[in-house]
Amino acid sequence: MKRKTAHSGRFFVYILECRDKTYYTGYTNDLEKRIKEHNSTKRGAKYLRGKAPVKVVWSKEYKYRHYAMSAEYKIKQLNRKQKELLINGMRLDKVLRKRISG
Repeated sequence: MKRKTAHSGRFFVYILECRDKTYYTGYTNDLEKRIKEHNSTKRGAKYLRGKAPVKVVWSKEYKYRHYAMSAEYKIKQLNRKQKELLINGMRLDKVLRKRISG
């Protein structure tokens, strides 16, 4: 039986800082649960295996799933310097307009 996915509600886009100082971006409808999964050895993204513990350095809540997924995609396209601007408080739309190399 297929599980029905909600299209509206509470969705979070987040950036994690890994033990090795790399960043990981994702989205979820339950941020606290997802972070616990990422920090466990059996659940969470393959990229994060061996990089735990991770900590949330940025997150934003969205009402609609498609907005969260779109933001996640855009953030994944950013370079490290742009992600750091976002983490330090610059709005995503402004980061996207800023051209930074490296």
